[in-house]
Amino acid sequence: MNLSVFSTPRSAISPKTWNLHKKILRRGGARVVVPARPQGRINFYSQTAMAYAVIKTGGKQYRIQEGDKFDVEKLDAEVDSTVTFDVLIVGEGESVKIGAPLVAGASVTAKVINQYRGPKGVAFKFKRRKGFHKTKGFRRSLTTLEITSIAG
Repeated sequence: MNLSVFSTPRSAISPKTWNLHKKILRRGGARVVVPARPQGRINFYSQTAMAYAVIKTGGKQYRIQEGDKFDVEKLDAEVDSTVTFDVLIVGEGESVKIGAPLVAGASVTAKVINQYRGPKGVAFKFKRRKGFHKTKGFRRSLTTLEITSIAG
């Protein structure tokens, strides 16, 4: 196989030839490193230096940053009130503090924006050839939060 195709500028090679050589390399035809463009999605979180935290509420863990708006299982709080969460992990840039189980002195403050019920879900059960059908509908109660500050 002619590997000189990858040492010449891309604009000097016809697209058909370039694609053919890429296809051969993808199949393992030649063991060389191709000067490649970044593959896949760029990791957004590794490029931002904003503070982030991991909190736990409603049996789930959420990775949040200041200004995030997200829904959680219903909390007993009035609209426009503030809620404080304990923090499992807090980090900014390269420095990360991991709690065991909580980070000492760290907290997250959030403002309650909305209390509402989510879309309807249906749990349908049946057993074949038995004539058994059971339908049960449900709507989860949710709370919308906006993160106002991360301390720690």
